[in-house]
Amino acid sequence: MKDLKSITSFDELLDAKYGGIGTTRRTEFECKAKAFMIGELLKEARKEASMTQDQLALKIGTKKSYISRLENGKIDIQLSTLFRIFEEGLGKKINLTLR
Repeated sequence: MKDLKSITSFDELLDAKYGGIGTTRRTEFECKAKAFMIGELLKEARKEASMTQDQLALKIGTKKSYISRLENGKIDIQLSTLFRIFEEGLGKKINLTLR
């Protein structure tokens, strides 16, 4: 592992801690990080809408435990479900950008 004192960028830190892009360990980390980010966005939007997890779940036809697991980054979400939660449940628009 690279000496942490010599690291000068976030990318170098990720390489040192999780391996290079495309390695199994790095891919797993990136998937978990993205699930965490989606969960935080969902939680923030839900609170902004002054809704509880129960209310959101009822509005989109699911269970509170599902919303909780999403917000905590514990499960993956299908794109169609993500759109349904934000657009139907929270009245937000989602834009998808591919790079």
